[in-house]
Amino acid sequence: MITAKYQIKDGLIQKITVSGHAHYKKAGQDIVCAAVSAATLVTANAIEHLGLNQFVDLAVDDGYFKIELKEENQTIQALFENLKYTLTDFEKQYPKYMKNQKEG
Repeated sequence: MITAKYQIKDGLIQKITVSGHAHYKKAGQDIVCAAVSAATLVTANAIEHLGLNQFVDLAVDDGYFKIELKEENQTIQALFENLKYTLTDFEKQYPKYMKNQKEG
């Protein structure tokens, strides 16, 4: 199962951690893993292409994605909210394979 955890402080997302594998289908055919990977990659790429890397710490590995706010930024907050919305939608569509939860 893929788990997305959100650390929220004063109504703002401070950190998003996504880990695990869906095991919806075998590797190469797992649309849930592919969708989650695409959503996290789009978020990371948007931050990079907007030149906002200095505002976040990012860690990516197989089955693991963590992005943490170092300094408040309205654009990054909008990207974080969009990622949270997207991953929450995936959970609604594939509840056996995706879970979202607040952390801390």
